[in-house]
Amino acid sequence: MSVAFIAIGRNEGERLKACLRSLPADAPRIYVDSGSTDGSVAFAEGQGVRVVTLPPGTRFTAALARNAGLAAIPVSAADFVQVVDGDCELDADWVARAAAALTAEPDLAVVFGRRRERFPEASIYNRMCDDEWNVPVGVAMSCGGDALFRRAALEAAGGYNPDLIAGEEPDLCQRLRTLGWRVRRIDAEMTRHDAAMTRIGQWWRRTERSGHAFAELAWRHGAAGDPHWRREVRSMMAWAVALPLVALVAGFAIGWWAALAVVALYPVQVARIARRKQRAAGLPASIAWALAFYLVLGKFAQVKGAARFHWRRLTGRRGGLIEYKGAGL
Repeated sequence: MSVAFIAIGRNEGERLKACLRSLPADAPRIYVDSGSTDGSVAFAEGQGVRVVTLPPGTRFTAALARNAGLAAIPVSAADFVQVVDGDCELDADWVARAAAALTAEPDLAVVFGRRRERFPEASIYNRMCDDEWNVPVGVAMSCGGDALFRRAALEAAGGYNPDLIAGEEPDLCQRLRTLGWRVRRIDAEMTRHDAAMTRIGQWWRRTERSGHAFAELAWRHGAAGDPHWRREVRSMMAWAVALPLVALVAGFAIGWWAALAVVALYPVQVARIARRKQRAAGLPASIAWALAFYLVLGKFAQVKGAARFHWRRLTGRRGGLIEYKGAGL
């Protein structure tokens, strides 16, 4: 079975160089650039990679870039398509193992493996990424930005939805599953990712983007979609909207002690999550508590992202990328 490779990026610098160098030179390789100004295009061309540049003024989205890459693959060039984000380096053994899995199960549309953070010790934010990607092996509801697809399945589903500024992979997988295809995570190393998150502002923007994605996916797919999306929306609304309002009302109606009693639910939730992570993942207590703290705090960032989606939906405005690598603080 033949495999084509699509990498996408925007100002990824050295991360993109590592990404492109990890792609097999004897296979079709396409790099789709979304307005980089750091020499990414010149480097890719120098590596013999076919470059597709999205024109200036384009409403850049990862979905649009991946679709552009798919359109650039000749019809007979590949049975499978490996998509990879430009800040990820592909494991040398990944494609062979993933292609074998797709070949063995004809109803599999996509397989993905373990994406690891390259520098999890650099910050708690990087560590959160690594924890987030450690999903169970087996049949899954969706994949992430790195995955090996059966090309026929991708074409049957119509590719990625270019209107989405986040959550394009879960949306695609939902449509694939509706068509009868399956998604699987296999027990194999896949990519090494460089989140490069060292500031809280970066983490906040990335978490805001996840809230935007959950809100839009839940709205678009409704009851037919992944129940996880609706649970996440309910969770962020409960912790970042309902509970603060209850605390405020209790403070005015009963007294400050009543407000404090409500607010005390936050550290209780942090403790509950920390204990769960210690038991399930065997994390050191300090890491487990830090992850738990940021997961609870992140509900407020997610609500901001969800509110942004619904505001734009109701006002008819189109949203742009929510980028985190250049965020301040």
